[in-house]
Amino acid sequence: MLLPHGYEGQGPDHSSSRVERFLQLAAEDNLCVCNPTTPAQYYHLLRRQAVGRIAKPLVVLTPKSLLRNPAAASTRNDLAKGGFKAVIDDPQTKGKMKSGPPDRVVFVSGKLFYDLEKARIDSGKKSLAIVRVEQLYPFPAEQLEPVIERYKGCEDWVWAQEEPANMGAWQYIRPLFEAHFSLPLTYHGRAASPSTATGYSHVHKQQQQQIIDSVLGA
Repeated sequence: MLLPHGYEGQGPDHSSSRVERFLQLAAEDNLCVCNPTTPAQYYHLLRRQAVGRIAKPLVVLTPKSLLRNPAAASTRNDLAKGGFKAVIDDPQTKGKMKSGPPDRVVFVSGKLFYDLEKARIDSGKKSLAIVRVEQLYPFPAEQLEPVIERYKGCEDWVWAQEEPANMGAWQYIRPLFEAHFSLPLTYHGRAASPSTATGYSHVHKQQQQQIIDSVLGA
């Protein structure tokens, strides 16, 4: 099931697939919920589903803006080789750990990654690692473990999301990080809200920029 999900400034009905509800329904391995950020990830996810490696219904969050975002691209080699990755570590930090861990590790799921990545490049901020959680359920503890081990020594761990604090993956993901890794996460995202999104484009842009500035420590 493909569900539009991503804060594009188009109002509540266009912003949220109510992923928090599917995460509640997914208890006892009832569903698989994924938020792929590249064409190759989407392709390999569908291949995995087709061959029956995950024998349960698949819910895929599909942000509309990634269809036209040139940064959300894959090479032929990405499509031809490999498989779906439940977690994607930050390629910008590979080979750069000799000077110690980053000042902050940010876990994110979905299109917000590209906003944060662009802001990181524009700001020149280097001591920041952005890790993508591409599969929300089942919780990819095994794939997250080596990533967290790699950044041990970092004292600032963050979960960033576009959704309000009472929606999205935050309430689901926080206790799992604490239970599996004894890792408390700091929340960076919209405040709790009765509505999935504002109906005003200028307010949406302000909120989105506030999230980005907060994550980057601006």
